[in-house]
Amino acid sequence: MPPVDLRSDTVTQPTPAMREAMAAAPLGDDVLEGDPTVRELEAKVAALLGKDEALFVPSGTMANLLALRSQTQPGDEMICDHECHIVYYETGGYAAVAGLSVRYTRGERGLFTADDFEPLVRMWDDPHFPTPRLVAIENTHNRGGGIPWPVDQLAQVADRAHKRGLGVHIDGARLWNACPAVGCEPSEYATHADTVSVCFSKGLGCPVGSALVGDAPTIKRARHLRKMLGGSMRQAGGLAAAAIYALDHHRDRMTEDHARAQKLCDLIAGAPGISVDRERVQTNMVYFSVDESLGTAADFCERVKGDVLMLDEGPQSVRAVVHLHIDDEAIERAGAAICRGTSADC
Repeated sequence: MPPVDLRSDTVTQPTPAMREAMAAAPLGDDVLEGDPTVRELEAKVAALLGKDEALFVPSGTMANLLALRSQTQPGDEMICDHECHIVYYETGGYAAVAGLSVRYTRGERGLFTADDFEPLVRMWDDPHFPTPRLVAIENTHNRGGGIPWPVDQLAQVADRAHKRGLGVHIDGARLWNACPAVGCEPSEYATHADTVSVCFSKGLGCPVGSALVGDAPTIKRARHLRKMLGGSMRQAGGLAAAAIYALDHHRDRMTEDHARAQKLCDLIAGAPGISVDRERVQTNMVYFSVDESLGTAADFCERVKGDVLMLDEGPQSVRAVVHLHIDDEAIERAGAAICRGTSADC
């Protein structure tokens, strides 16, 4: 039996019904006259998030980079959490392509307050400083443990940013997880931001794709930059059809992933040498610490990889992510394997 794969929700593959939708999608040239299925997806996502327009792109990394580049100039400054995905995992594109400098907040599990970030806003008229342009928010926050932002807290940060003349971007790669966790619609988050990126290839199970939403001038600029960066696709309707299917059929089941993450937490919480912060498990991610007596996190992942695949996220920190292909039986198997890795029967 293959190991239970909890490395990421990016390992998901299209379901048979999604493959049928992909095969049946009408196609066109999205750079020339436009692909009809891509247009349908873009309209659907824009409406879902309450924005003027949306842009379909190959990846969340590109969606975030387009958001930064379309709203700033090289030499400007961005404010964000010190462990946000844009800075931590996106190969320095914010600096290499967008030309931004960064000032870091250090909030609680990746969530910061208006009072946390406001002292970081530089004086606009001082020639010594970069010009502050953008506040970036990650929701849910990956390295924070998949923590969703409270809507009120995000609204307060965005309101303060706008009053200081800064734009707001939400990296919403897992916004689909955040919404059911706090009981809101995507538009309730998006209304507070100038741009939002959302991903289809994580919890929704699509093979490829993300989208960026915003007002019409910003998305027009982003569309031009997408071409520059090589992200304009031709007959992309098959990929767009997967995203349309996922939005219609896979969003409502996100709560199942969250419940199974809680179940995994329960299964391993009593294992010797394992420490789980239950308050941190709020969506589909389970972060747990391994005691040094069990070796490093990498050692532990290697020890159990025949039964369960996970990622070491720090010297003693392990991440397990529940997703579309993980059912109750898989969670039971994963929990038992993690316990065996500690030589415990739990």
